[in-house]
Amino acid sequence: MDLGYSDILDGLRASGRFRQLKPLSGRDGCRLNVTADRALLNLSSNDYLGIAGNREHVEFFYSGLNRENSLESFRLGSTSSRLLSGDCEQMHLLEKELAEAYGFEAALFFNSGYHANIGILPALLGKHDLILTDKLNHASIHDGIRLCRATYKRYRHCDYAHLEKLIQQHRDTYQRVVIITESVFSMDGDVADLSELVRIKEKYDCLLYLDEAHAVGVWGQTGLGKAQEFGVLDKIDLLVGPFGKACASMGAFVLSNAEIHDYLVNTSRSLIFTTALPPVIASWNLYVFRLIQQMGNERKHLIELSVQLRESLLEYGLRTAGSTNIVPVVIGENKATVSAANSLQEDGYLIFPVRPPTVPEGTARFRLSLTADMQWTDLAPLAARIAKAVGPLHRAGAER
Repeated sequence: MDLGYSDILDGLRASGRFRQLKPLSGRDGCRLNVTADRALLNLSSNDYLGIAGNREHVEFFYSGLNRENSLESFRLGSTSSRLLSGDCEQMHLLEKELAEAYGFEAALFFNSGYHANIGILPALLGKHDLILTDKLNHASIHDGIRLCRATYKRYRHCDYAHLEKLIQQHRDTYQRVVIITESVFSMDGDVADLSELVRIKEKYDCLLYLDEAHAVGVWGQTGLGKAQEFGVLDKIDLLVGPFGKACASMGAFVLSNAEIHDYLVNTSRSLIFTTALPPVIASWNLYVFRLIQQMGNERKHLIELSVQLRESLLEYGLRTAGSTNIVPVVIGENKATVSAANSLQEDGYLIFPVRPPTVPEGTARFRLSLTADMQWTDLAPLAARIAKAVGPLHRAGAER
């Protein structure tokens, strides 16, 4: 039976956008052993603090396993939703510590950042509300917005004059207005101006919804994210923090007041109608959350690496941007990006091409993701290798 998808798939192949799943194994720190004698430097991981690839952390965590706690703290299946029999004491302890550390009244844990964003927004917002979202927010945020009955408008990326103009035009028409932004943007490595967003939200009586997916663990004095670094934690109305990146696990929390917490427990479909995460994940998350608050040296080292790599890329005329440990290298054309990625993998670097629709048309790129278990000796040759792989036509300032 011809279902009509083959032509579309052929088109994806022809345009350099076809994607395939690629199983990888042999993780060892910041490297993946693709063969017995060949390891690639993993520049495509969100393991920003190097926890997932650290055998000592994993072994220490499991050293606490014994016959008495194997089912309570290390059980591999919850077998039910949290509102039935799938809840556990470890998850409540984790939520309590999260709320206390951040200074919020309550925390609620979801199965993933995607579950959080598609579950929170439709539950809280309806046809009398307006959402104003940064154009480059993550797909999970946009999908959550689409599930809402609320009206939404996108403001230009980090363009707060445009945001303020939209609020001035529409604020009086809606009951609630919610500004949604990420703190660190995942494809450009740039940062939202949280101080300016707080000013705008207070001036116009809006709510501020902040997704700290790529900031938790990496930024802030104790790794609580950009809101901590900016000193505005007490000004954020809803703060989402996924555990699948620097925290080397899975799940995501939302911090809020007690009223919103209780309302979400009773109305958020992605929380109510899904099997809960197992106790072993809650236990690991609690271990990691306590750990990241002590990793100031790793955070400092990671940012130093990021500065060095950006400077090196610019020296070779490559197009980069941002100010975080997510370092983009914009190439432009899809097929050239795919070809260069393949070449770099042959050189020992695990780099994948990022293409539309993940990024805007004409901006296919590498997304170099640095982790704290890397050293500068690992990265020093990289800019020269990329410049060679992409060729002169895809460097900054080159004539087309």
